[in-house]
Amino acid sequence: MRSFYASCAAIQEGLDPLEAHIAVVGNQERKGSVVLAASPRMKKDFGVKTGTRLFEIPDDPRIRLIEPKMEFFLRVSMAITELITEFVPKKAVHVYSVDESFIDFTDVGSLWGDTEALIAHIQDALLRQFGLPSAVGVGPNMLLAKLALDQEGKKIGFAKWTYDDVPEKLWPLTPLSEMWGIGSRTEHTLNSMGIFSVGDLACTDVKTLENRFGILGHQLYQHANGIDLSGIGSPLVAGQVSYGKGQILYRDYTEEEDIMTIILEMCEDIAMRTRQARRAGRTIHLSVGYSKSAFGGGFSRSRSLEEATNDTLQIYKVCQMIFSEHFQKKPVRQISISIGNLEEESSMQLSLFEARKWEKRRLGAAMDQIRSKYGYSAIYRAVSGTEAGTAIARTRLIGGHQK
Repeated sequence: MRSFYASCAAIQEGLDPLEAHIAVVGNQERKGSVVLAASPRMKKDFGVKTGTRLFEIPDDPRIRLIEPKMEFFLRVSMAITELITEFVPKKAVHVYSVDESFIDFTDVGSLWGDTEALIAHIQDALLRQFGLPSAVGVGPNMLLAKLALDQEGKKIGFAKWTYDDVPEKLWPLTPLSEMWGIGSRTEHTLNSMGIFSVGDLACTDVKTLENRFGILGHQLYQHANGIDLSGIGSPLVAGQVSYGKGQILYRDYTEEEDIMTIILEMCEDIAMRTRQARRAGRTIHLSVGYSKSAFGGGFSRSRSLEEATNDTLQIYKVCQMIFSEHFQKKPVRQISISIGNLEEESSMQLSLFEARKWEKRRLGAAMDQIRSKYGYSAIYRAVSGTEAGTAIARTRLIGGHQK
């Protein structure tokens, strides 16, 4: 869906989503609040886009500032998915995010004509029923379909890429972070190897990539050549699967005790999701971003354990060590934590020196069940009830914003 949040807000206000100048801003009382979504005309005429600060928006009578209504956005998203399943089987649809889905047309019949005709019918139905414009990328696999959407479809409404298009359309792509599945850290490593475009990556010896990245190196090589063997709904890079949580804090946090309260709450959330998936991880990653009042900056570090865990306090202790080693006594505004290098929970070994390990696991499971049934605030650690805690307040939000 094109500019989904801004388009939904426009329709709700009775405006044309392609012509209205709309910016969705979470907290309009704070001039430093960021734009969560902007309509196409807002981007074109005023240069306002996602991430723009409220104080940077021009004072123009044509501009409408609208608060996010996440519950409404989610209802629209679910209704869109229901509409799509009127054209294709439910099993053919994989919801990728609130505003994007993958559709497998392999076994879809010819009732509506060929694939392109069917897509046109779906786009027309979305426009007629919801008034919302959409964009489509088509490809022989998830990777090329997504790249066709991001690099071309979002600009013209529809784009179809085949393997023959890879040298001309994919290889010139730079910076590498524009490639779906390549993050800033991987891009930085690749740049240090002299690889700056997807074409460079495609021409790099696969053994060199495997020596540096392991199995991920082989996948990077395949993706640079447009090859993606994963089924619909599978993660792009299986080795990158992790459980994480990021949070932009309501205010600058200066006291270490208060910062560690937030970190403990986040560890609780990550551990719960890892346990629910019956997984455990060996690598804990902590990122801390300093406030702009301290000229930004921060640190991002990982530490691996000898044995996989999904215990809240064990994850927290690792974060404590990373934090104490790298914290520079500056006000903190952003924190991210993840657990990766996952394996099945059953691989967790019983230690002679930690006889209560499975008791702790059952205790964690009991807390998870209570929260699943009655909500997070039904049972929580005492620190979450302090002024520094944010977990309880955030349970009243959807996607970090007011319902």
